Amino acid sequence: MSDLGSDYEEEEAQQELEEYVGERNEAGERHGQGKVRLANGDTYDGTYENGRRHGQGTYRFKNGARYIGEYYQNRKHGTGTFMYPDGSKYEGDWVDDQRQGQGVYTYANGDTYSGDWFAHQRHGQGVYTYSDTGSRYRGTWGNGKQEGAGELLHHNHRYQGKFSNNTILGPGKYIFDIGCEQHGAYVQAEQEKEEEEEEEPLAVPTTRWSPEKICSLTLWSPTAEVQPPAPVVGDPPEVTGSDPAPPDAHPGEQAAEPSEAPAQEQSPDHVTAQAEPTNDLPEGARDEDQEPGEDAR
Repeated sequence: MSDLGSDYEEEEAQQELEEYVGERNEAGERHGQGKVRLANGDTYDGTYENGRRHGQGTYRFKNGARYIGEYYQNRKHGTGTFMYPDGSKYEGDWVDDQRQGQGVYTYANGDTYSGDWFAHQRHGQGVYTYSDTGSRYRGTWGNGKQEGAGELLHHNHRYQGKFSNNTILGPGKYIFDIGCEQHGAYVQAEQEKEEEEEEEPLAVPTTRWSPEKICSLTLWSPTAEVQPPAPVVGDPPEVTGSDPAPPDAHPGEQAAEPSEAPAQEQSPDHVTAQAEPTNDLPEGARDEDQEPGEDAR
């Protein structure tokens, strides 16, 4: 919509097709506690203010997705839980309809991420736990990917170093429970290419571990700090006391950016850098963060 006035006109026309039961103000607008069944089959049960969802409420999508939490002027804003049709779930902070601040995302495969969000993406400091092995990545994230200082924690050893685009790259060290550590660096591995592919970059870059020395335990602490990226459209409201989450939010129609699960470290000797994360949200869940029925900007 090009202006706020036309948004209101569209909302009023949409409300004529909806079944609403609840309180209204003197102007006849939905105001207070109410329930509505939208024309598209979605339902909302919660509080309104001057015709818009505002306060605590539960929004149910016809495909089974559900949001329970706080609203501000028709937008998910505050604390809330979103349950996706595939069984994945996000619990945490929202700003202007997007995951932003502190939050915990449980993926359909059982993996979890707990930490900072910005622009609907993992951004800042956080811990990602792999359900199949119990291994964890703890460290810095940038735009949804492992980026900067971090460590991988395994059953009997851990790795500390730098990460780039979900890939271990640069100096680091392996720390073993027996009381020693191995220093070295992950370097870009050279790969042979077909003659006709000479002009094309490698789709899946690989790195290899180059050991330097074995010594007793030493101190290490991450110092990298990631700054929030600039949103694609507009600036989201500032988050106080919390952290990450949204790209651009279009009125009621923008599909939520799916969260992606990063690839695990393979072995100290050879690591394949997965530029693409391993478990995107399924196609059916991509549009579920938005509520097309009543939103008006």
